[in-house]
This record gives sequence, C-alpha cells and structure tokens, in this order.
Amino acid sequence: MNVTKLAMAVALAVSGVSHAYLYIHGYQHIPTIGTAFVVQASVSFALALLILIGGPSWLLWAAAALAGGAVGAFVLSRTVGLFGFSEQGWQPSPHAAISVFAELVAVGLWASYVIGHRRRVVPQTSLLSRATRTI
Repeated sequence: MNVTKLAMAVALAVSGVSHAYLYIHGYQHIPTIGTAFVVQASVSFALALLILIGGPSWLLWAAAALAGGAVGAFVLSRTVGLFGFSEQGWQPSPHAAISVFAELVAVGLWASYVIGHRRRVVPQTSLLSRATRTI
C-alpha cells in the first residue's frame, strides 16, 4: 500500500465520521439531506475500506468524485441552498470545517495520484524519435 492510498482512506474515513456524527445528532430529521448524510458516510467508509485492502485504482476516482461532490454540496448549501436546506458559514462547527478539509485533502491526493501515475505511464522517447517528429 502506498502512502497516497493510505492517506486517501484516512481522509474518506474522517469525512465519513463527520457526516455520520451530524446525521446522528440532528440531520436525520432533515428531509433528503439526512439521507444524503448517511449515504455519504456509508460510501466514504466503504471506499476507505476497499482502498485499504488493496482494491483497484479506479476506487480513487470514485473517492475523488464523492469528496468533490460533497464539497460542491457544501458550497450549494451555503449559497443557493440544496433541496430547500441552507446553512450559514462554517456551521455546524467544527464538523463543517473538518469534513470540507478532509474532502479537499482527498481531492488533492487523487490529483497527486493521477499526475504521478501519468508521469510513470508516459513512455520515455528517445532522442532519435524526438528528432524524427520534428522533421
């Protein structure tokens, strides 16, 4: 297991814990949003576990999509609202900040993984093949 995958699993677990906590402490009563929070927590835990046990690399893409979607939902809930739900600032504190930070870390780790993976996959061209392309 490489460090990026381990860190991604930890970030997902932190986001999952935060969403589960908020679900248990009041969000379960909010229509649609409560369900979204329990689904977010469940999928975060599942992806974290699958990444930890060595699942395929596409799980990192799924994790980044989940984390990015959560950040997007957070922004919507603070601006135009989301399914009739809105919050102000970083409330509920500290869980809003914790989950957004964990999700941004997950997206950043995914970007780091993709960039690093592409650098390893791109074949190194020889000087001869570079020269023939420029002619």
